[in-house]
Amino acid sequence: MTATILDGTKVAKRADQVFQETVQELKQHQIIPGLAVILVGDNPASAVYVRNKQRRAEKIGLNYQLFHLPVTVSQDELLELIQRLNQDPQVDGLMVQMPLPAQIDAMVVMNTIAPEKDVDGFSIANVGRLWSGMFGNFPGTPRGIMRLLHEYQVPIAGQHAVVIGRSDIVGKPMAALLLRENATVTIAHSHTRDLRSLTRQADILVVAVGQAGLISGADIKPGAVVVDVGMNRNEAGKLVGDIDFPSVAQVAKMVTPVPGGVGPMTITGLLEQVVTLAQRRVEQND
Repeated sequence: MTATILDGTKVAKRADQVFQETVQELKQHQIIPGLAVILVGDNPASAVYVRNKQRRAEKIGLNYQLFHLPVTVSQDELLELIQRLNQDPQVDGLMVQMPLPAQIDAMVVMNTIAPEKDVDGFSIANVGRLWSGMFGNFPGTPRGIMRLLHEYQVPIAGQHAVVIGRSDIVGKPMAALLLRENATVTIAHSHTRDLRSLTRQADILVVAVGQAGLISGADIKPGAVVVDVGMNRNEAGKLVGDIDFPSVAQVAKMVTPVPGGVGPMTITGLLEQVVTLAQRRVEQND
C-alpha cells in the first residue's frame, strides 16, 4: 500500500481562492476583514511565522496590521495596545505572536485579548467554548487539520482517533475538535504506557510531540490516516516530522508530508477564522 498524500499546500491554495471571493463579497457591505498581529522582539522563527501570515493575509485581501514592539516593552505597554485594538471596530482578529520575553506574563496577555477577537483561541473563554461545543475561536493548527481532513473526505464520526501530545496549542484542541465531530478520542502523552498498542488501534493518528521519527510504519494500523504535526531538523539539517515518513507511507491510507502538510493549513485555519468573524460583523449590522 502506498498512502495518498494529504497535500496541505494544495488545499491551502484552494482555500485562499475561496477566502478571496468571500472578502470581495464582504467589501460590497463596506467591510474589509481586519487582522492585527503584535510581534515583540526579534525572534527569528517568530519573524518568519509573522511574515508568512502577512503574505497570505494580504494575498486574500485582508486589512493586515503588524505592530512590532521592542523586546524591552513593558507588560503594561503591551496590554494598553491590546486594549486599544480590542476597541477598534476595523479589527476582526487580534493575535500576539509567541514566545514573549520574560517580563511579560503570556497568560495575562492571552486573556486580555477580547474573546471575540482572539483568533489564536488561547483565552480561557475560548477554551471553554471549544470544550462546551459552542461557537468560538479555536487554535489555527487543529482547525486547519480538520479542514484538511474534510477536503479529503476522511470519515471522522465513529472513528478511533489517537492524538499524541497534549499541548494547549495542538493536542488538547485537536482532541476537542475530533470529539465534536463524534470521533472516539484517546490522548496519549509522555506518561502513556505501551504507546504502540494505542497507535496500532487508531483509524486517525495525529502526532504532535516534536520528536523526529517517533512513529514508524510498524506502529500504525494498516489503512490509518496519519497527520504529522512535527517540525524537526535531522542531523543533516533537513526538515522532518514526528513520523518516519517512508515506512508510514507504505502502511497508511493517507499521510501528511513535512513540509507541505499541516504547516500551510495552520495559517489557513487562522485566515478562515478572521473571515468568519468579519461575516458575523455583517450579520450583526444587518
